[in-house]
Amino acid sequence: MAEPPTVILEHQVSRLLRYSDLIPRLEEALAKFSLRDTSEVIQPVRSSIPLKKHKGNIFLMPTYMENNGILCTKFVSTYNREKDSELPSIQATVVLLDPESGTTMAVMEGNVITCMRTAAASAISAKLLMPHKAEVLAILGTGQQALSHYNVFTEMFSFKEVRVWGHRKDGMDRFQSSVSGPVTLCDSAKTAVTEADVIVTVTSSSEPVLFGKWVKPGAHVAAVGACSPDRRELDNVLMKEAVVYVDSREGAAVESGDILLSGVEVFAELGEVISGGKPALREKTTVFKSLGMGVEDAVSAKLVFDQWKATNQL
Repeated sequence: MAEPPTVILEHQVSRLLRYSDLIPRLEEALAKFSLRDTSEVIQPVRSSIPLKKHKGNIFLMPTYMENNGILCTKFVSTYNREKDSELPSIQATVVLLDPESGTTMAVMEGNVITCMRTAAASAISAKLLMPHKAEVLAILGTGQQALSHYNVFTEMFSFKEVRVWGHRKDGMDRFQSSVSGPVTLCDSAKTAVTEADVIVTVTSSSEPVLFGKWVKPGAHVAAVGACSPDRRELDNVLMKEAVVYVDSREGAAVESGDILLSGVEVFAELGEVISGGKPALREKTTVFKSLGMGVEDAVSAKLVFDQWKATNQL
């Protein structure tokens, strides 16, 4: 009889998952994904079911990595909550299975994994594409993704200034009190991004919040919000002037409003740059459109599980 699955709670995931361990594993996984070798990564575009009665959606993100021995899926629910609701708008659970038997090995809280692997992918894009002497980072948004991006970008890079803008002042104040380093709060998105070398957009906006006329030539943009075909964060001017990179061509073709509504062509996947198949044009204005992939969740979950086993066997 199979042993019951290990349950790993949010605070445990936070303790076990570290960017220094995660980033090299993500780089390897992204490169393997872009090879399109089914013995390396099998990952369909995420599927979804609308929960119209409850103003929500549920998404399923399965991944199988044969050579790595990883079988994993993530369940994500998103809801349009009322402003006074105490329930989270996004919840995620990651399930890690034994690929040989199909037995569930671990069930773990998925919000920390989602925040950290998304921010890590953005940081990898900046590592490859941002200007060599990047000094100013701008973050548009003040939620959990904004916080995770602040944490990994300030851990990996040395910026002279980090600017933050959000729609609400209380959100910006809360963000500032949540971080350990200095932050410049800005009264507008334009002020935040003017002359910035790296710009991260992590908003819930359905209309553009970042405009090409504000972005200095050669800047790098990591666009994380607007993960549906009818939503966008970046305007046509920016999209058409920039060299556009994505995590997944297939995902971008059906999920990214920034790409679909602007009609631009994708230049490369991030994994193609990591493997050397496509160049990193860091002298150009670049956009990395992040949608998030199951393979990112899979390697993150395996890392958490391996760390948990190592910790509990001491």
